[in-house]
Amino acid sequence: MLRFNALGPDGLLDRHGGGTPPRLSAEQKTEFAAIVEAGPDLARDGVVRWRRVDLQRVIKERFGVEYHERYVGVLLVELGFAHISARPRHPAQKPEIIEAFKKTSRTR
Repeated sequence: MLRFNALGPDGLLDRHGGGTPPRLSAEQKTEFAAIVEAGPDLARDGVVRWRRVDLQRVIKERFGVEYHERYVGVLLVELGFAHISARPRHPAQKPEIIEAFKKTSRTR
């Protein structure tokens, strides 16, 4: 009632506070994306591929911000990264044999 008296009908509209400010700035997110894109260094990071728990540790060490492991996945999606796994291949596979067994369709 007080907002209506002060602002008229516009005072009845919902006002949103904007939410909690992000813990990482835009520059830090860009730097984090570059870290993810570059991949881990075995000597420096101690891993051969990034996992969310590893990235959680990197964010804490580099930027001093603690995120839950699940939110690191949300952050990666926000930055445009997707989970992609390579198709497993047998070490003794020979490309010429695979080509010989591929099916080809006749042209219509």
